[in-house]
Amino acid sequence: MRKLGTIGSAIADAAASLAAGKFDEPRRRARRLVAAALGLAPAEVFAYPERPVGEREAERIAALLQRTLAHEPLSRVFGTREFWGLEFRLSADAFDPRPETETVVEAVLARLPERGRDYRILDLGTGSGCLLLALLSEFPAATGIGVERMPGAAATAHANAAALGFAGRARFVVGDWAASITGRFDAIVANPPYIATATIATLPPEVRDFDPHRALDGGADGLDAYRAIAADLPRLLMPGGIFAAELGAGQHRDVAAILAGQGLDIATFADDLAGITRCILAREAEKGVRKSLG
Repeated sequence: MRKLGTIGSAIADAAASLAAGKFDEPRRRARRLVAAALGLAPAEVFAYPERPVGEREAERIAALLQRTLAHEPLSRVFGTREFWGLEFRLSADAFDPRPETETVVEAVLARLPERGRDYRILDLGTGSGCLLLALLSEFPAATGIGVERMPGAAATAHANAAALGFAGRARFVVGDWAASITGRFDAIVANPPYIATATIATLPPEVRDFDPHRALDGGADGLDAYRAIAADLPRLLMPGGIFAAELGAGQHRDVAAILAGQGLDIATFADDLAGITRCILAREAEKGVRKSLG
């Protein structure tokens, strides 16, 4: 990329490099990249295309561009991701939340309509804390625990809770799923690793190379985490409590069978915007009653 002179030329050069790399929406990506490098709001790069770009600013733009050309997601480049209208900081140990995970939040809200209740929520494999903190934003009297196997991710979730004003209602612990958790919860949520081990190498580089491997690898069939989680659900769910989890494409019947095997009723499934069955919602079975939509 030639030496940059103005915001307008910086965007043009970055967009050309991204287009040559066959990135989608290269102009939009370039605007976001230049705005981030210069510490400007996106609207400012529109308003001041003739503003000069200094040598150090040009170096920052070039550095961010090289990371993007290496297929590092913009969320990783910028260090933040918006989820459920909230801004989450990311770290190398924390999975980068995707929009389809909001399907889990929607499923819980549909089943717990009393927004003022002091629900207890458990988030297994909390990562950045996005599921738990999104739910706490909707239930102002609720409290929750996030469990994470990677200490770095647990620290990231704790920092996000503090930044978003939920530190007094959220606690994060390092653990192996729910093995060390006691008590009962109104809602348990999870976005566990669900990619079959042999499939990870075929994932897009934005996922394969930048999301933590432990947040992707679901074992030989992609279902190991569901089996581990399901075993603890009967002792952790309140009477009438619900469990909602994200699913990989085509996994809904297998996960339903795992949950039903632990005595849970399968209440419903939910599709994401692409029409993929992305969430399963189960509940503690009523005594003597077993129902399933599997």
